[in-house]
Amino acid sequence: MTAPAATAYEFRPRGSLETLAWPAFDRFPVDVMVTTRNGGVSSGAYAELNLGLHVGDEPADVLENRRRAAKAMGADPGDFVFCSQAHGREVRIVAAADRGRGAWSLDDAIGNADALVTTDPGTVLVVMVADCVPVVLYDPAAHVLASVHAGWRGTVARVADAALEAMATLGARPENVIAGLGPAISPDGYQVGDEVAGAARESFGADAESVIRPDGTGKWLFDLWAANLVILGQAGVARERTHVAGIPTGAEPGLFFSDRAARPCGRFAAIAKLRPRSG
Repeated sequence: MTAPAATAYEFRPRGSLETLAWPAFDRFPVDVMVTTRNGGVSSGAYAELNLGLHVGDEPADVLENRRRAAKAMGADPGDFVFCSQAHGREVRIVAAADRGRGAWSLDDAIGNADALVTTDPGTVLVVMVADCVPVVLYDPAAHVLASVHAGWRGTVARVADAALEAMATLGARPENVIAGLGPAISPDGYQVGDEVAGAARESFGADAESVIRPDGTGKWLFDLWAANLVILGQAGVARERTHVAGIPTGAEPGLFFSDRAARPCGRFAAIAKLRPRSG
């Protein structure tokens, strides 16, 4: 059911990690990766590369996993910026002074936000997911970067649109933006009830049929990829500049954590940073 879009993505080794990448970003001064479950030290339900401090894993293991993720990015954990994701549409613009927030503790993460935006090279933006859609947005003309966490609540609240609006205050234009949408819950397996279906219809109006459909049991199937593609398209991001890693979370061989498939579980992440522009 997901709307047609470019689907160019690939798996790449980065340091000791297996990661997912969108080649569309490669020719620009930006580093972007999505972690998988592989390459970490966590065990049990959190095996291996859990990056979430909030899910019950051993903190020392999570911090080691974050160290490995940082090394893969050519960064330090102190360059990372995490937010306390609230399943809404709040966006925070961050800079060098925010580096390290949420990296070692939940206490100082950027509060009540589901999208981070920066123009600062070296500040590493992190959003964590385990069924929700991670979205990376980059305007190469303005050199503005955003990372977005979009679950169903954030999607119907149009958090990706809010991120684009924040990017625009820094000089970005939607028509210049390249978007990468990461692994998320399968459109064929994300069963929701009337509350979610009603919220989707209210948010998407005439486009609702392209993002939500009855499953024959009295419930509904919600396509988070399609919904966020609609949002990006309506905001002015060209379809040919959107790149969907259409890999369902929780699917075998289990490369990505899925909260619906197993609780408790870890979190994987979309991690992105700007590099300085030459010239």
